[in-house]
Amino acid sequence: MTKAILTVSDLKATVNEQEILKGIDFSINKGETVVLLGQNGAGKSTVAATIWGDPKFKVSGSVQFKGQEITGMKINERAKRGIFVSFQNPVEVPGVSTTEMLRTALEEKDGTHLALDEVREKINKAAQKLGQNIWFSERELNVGFSGGEKKKNEIMQMLVLEPELVILDEIDSGLDVDAAEKVSEILAAYQKESGCTYLIITHNMRILSHLRPSKTVLIDKGSVYRVGDEKLAKTIEKRGYKAIFDEISAEEGK
Repeated sequence: MTKAILTVSDLKATVNEQEILKGIDFSINKGETVVLLGQNGAGKSTVAATIWGDPKFKVSGSVQFKGQEITGMKINERAKRGIFVSFQNPVEVPGVSTTEMLRTALEEKDGTHLALDEVREKINKAAQKLGQNIWFSERELNVGFSGGEKKKNEIMQMLVLEPELVILDEIDSGLDVDAAEKVSEILAAYQKESGCTYLIITHNMRILSHLRPSKTVLIDKGSVYRVGDEKLAKTIEKRGYKAIFDEISAEEGK
């Protein structure tokens, strides 16, 4: 029996007294690709933020990673255990380069000192896969980057850090068709090589062109509305959310 790498149980989240998540339940097995769908404002990004440990949310319920409760852990502790999150709008960090950030993250993860040359070697391998110049990583983190550059930078960080659970929030936002295709190809190759697990939040199924989601979680107004397989994602892409909601409501009304 395949064991869940991530189990979310009765997850609730509030910010400024407003309840965003109202008891989310789902699990992901190791090596799976799960797609999280929902209309704008459904709570998708909040799911990612609470798994990551964003302190602005007041959280209750349970989030277990590899069988260990992590709701009380700080962000850096979750990252050390193998969780990586790429957010829809990556923050700019003036004065800190991607290389410096990755060096710190790798040292904290592995508990060893790394020379800059070692870090740059890892970055160079990742940058080549993305068709990026290594000196891209010497710029201040996301400062002055285009939307597409920010997303490519996030993927480069993922390849260097080699996480077990990767949460991608609108990773295709800001990418043109060819770039999105390339990123999808890289994600599939990394999963095949590492056996990593993906939770992908998206509105555009093109990012899944080289990935086969085994589970689709549809959320609405902070709650899980339906869990299905890849067919559910394709149906939503073809017919839209309203048609699916109407169909489910009709089924429940019978």
